[in-house]
Amino acid sequence: MGDQAETVSGGYEIVGAVGAGGLFLLLIVVVWQVAATWRARMLAAREEQYKQLAHKYAQLLEDNVALHRRSMEELTEARKAITGVERSMRVVERAD
Repeated sequence: MGDQAETVSGGYEIVGAVGAGGLFLLLIVVVWQVAATWRARMLAAREEQYKQLAHKYAQLLEDNVALHRRSMEELTEARKAITGVERSMRVVERAD
């Protein structure tokens, strides 16, 4: 009868160990999923920041191109004005 009690007691220990192992496994899976979800949200947020940064860069690049064109136009006008002044000076020099 003592052997039977030890066998039943040993069976409960095994069930308890399996149950505790299952509980720890469940906790590990839950923590793993929470971490994976958090990581996915962080990556999505980072992706959104990259998109905003790329959009801002594109706008700045367009502004820079427009500014460059305007500068080139002003430089062309200045060259034309200088060329006109040089011609006038040559005419004045020849008249002397």
